[in-house]
Amino acid sequence: MGEWGQIGPLHALFLDLAPGSSFKVGMSFVLEKPPVFAETPDSLAARLVAIGEKAFRAGQVFDWLYKKRVFAPADMKNLPVSLRTWLAGTFDFEPNQPVRESISGDETRKHLQRLRDGSLVETVLLSAPREAESEDGGADAEGRVPSGAGAVTGHSRRRLTVCLSTQVGCAMGCRFCASGLEGFSRNLSAGEIVGQLLSALSVAAREAAPKTARDVVSGAGSPPPAVPVLPDNIVVMGMGEPFANYDNLLAALRVFNAPWALGLGARRVTVSTCGLVPRILDFARESLGTRLAVSLHGATNAVREQIMPINKTWPLEKLLPACEVFSREHGRMLTLEYILIDGLNDSSGQALALAGIAARLHAHVNLIPCNPVPGLPWRRPPSARSARFFDILCHRNISATLRREKGAGIDAACGQLRRQHAA
Repeated sequence: MGEWGQIGPLHALFLDLAPGSSFKVGMSFVLEKPPVFAETPDSLAARLVAIGEKAFRAGQVFDWLYKKRVFAPADMKNLPVSLRTWLAGTFDFEPNQPVRESISGDETRKHLQRLRDGSLVETVLLSAPREAESEDGGADAEGRVPSGAGAVTGHSRRRLTVCLSTQVGCAMGCRFCASGLEGFSRNLSAGEIVGQLLSALSVAAREAAPKTARDVVSGAGSPPPAVPVLPDNIVVMGMGEPFANYDNLLAALRVFNAPWALGLGARRVTVSTCGLVPRILDFARESLGTRLAVSLHGATNAVREQIMPINKTWPLEKLLPACEVFSREHGRMLTLEYILIDGLNDSSGQALALAGIAARLHAHVNLIPCNPVPGLPWRRPPSARSARFFDILCHRNISATLRREKGAGIDAACGQLRRQHAA
C-alpha cells in the first residue's frame, strides 16, 4: 500500500471535506528521479546554487524545455558539460511515452500515453479551422455549434484544443462515463500532467512539420526539425476529476500559464469539475484566472443524482451557490456541461429548469448529445429532441451551444475516455 492508503466509498471521501482542507485518494507512486516539469525557476535555482552553479542556469534549462522543446540535457549546448551530467542524473526529462495514436475522420486524435509506472492515460487533440470559432458563426475547436451558425471556412490554419487527464481512472462514479468503468488507480503528479501535454504537442509538431522535396519523391531523408507547437486552448476534461487532484492540478496550471514555461493565457485554459463544492470555493480564491466548467447533466436533484453520485453529497442547493461565488470572484462566465441522454434528462421540463439555472448563474450551456459507451445503456436523443431542447434555451436568451460529434469513432468523445491497462 502506498503512503496515501486505499480509497474508501465515494461518500466517505467527500462528506467532510471543507474548503481549504486537504485530501488525497488512491495510491502514491514515487519516481526514481523527479520530473523536471514539476520544477519552478525558484526551486531549480535553489538546487543549482546548492551544488555551486549559477542561479541563472535555471532559466536556460526552462528555455530549452518549453521554448525549444529539447528534452535531453546532453543537447542543451549552452550549459556546462558537468551541469548537463548532473541534470540527467537528477531529473527525469522525458515527457510521457506515447504508445498509440488513433485518428478519426474529423481529425480528432487520441493519444495513449504510458507513465513511468506503466499506467496508461488518454489525451485528446481536437482540430478545427482557425476561423471556425463560435463568435464567427461556425463550430469551435470542440465541435460546438451556436444558434444560427454558418458555413465553416478557412482551412489553411487549424485551431488546436488539447484535452488533458488528471487521474488514472476515476472515483466519481458518473454512470454515463467510461473513465471510471475500470476503476481508479492514482492521481497524476504535476510533472506527469505537464509531461502529458508536452508529449502530445511533440507528436503534433512532428506531424505538422513540412516534408522536404526528397521526402515527397522518395520517402527518404531525415525529416526537418519540428517547430514547437502551442495549443490554442487546454481543457482539463479528460480522465479523472481534476479537483480530486487539486494541488497537482494547480501546479500544472501555473506551468501552463507562466511566461518562463508555456505562457498560455489563463482564458485559454478551462478546468471541468463534476461538482466538488469545497474545491470550487477554493478555486474561486485562486488568482490564476482560469475558466471553470461544471458538469451538470441534470437540472433537478431527482434527475442529476440518478447519474451523478456526487449530487447526494453536494446537491444543487450547495453546488449553485458555490458557482455563484466563483463567478463573482472572477467575473467570468461559467460553462455548464450537459450531456443529453435519451429519456432521462432531455425533456422540456429539464430544459426549462436548466434555463433557470443558467440565467441565475449567467452561465453558458454546452449541450452534448450522449456518446455511446460499450456496457452502458445510455443513448443520445433523436436529433429533433436535442434541437428542441436547444431552442428552449435560446428562446429564453440563454447562451448555449449544441456540440457536434467529434472523435466518437475512436472513443475520444466526451464520456468515452477510459482507463486502459498495460499489455
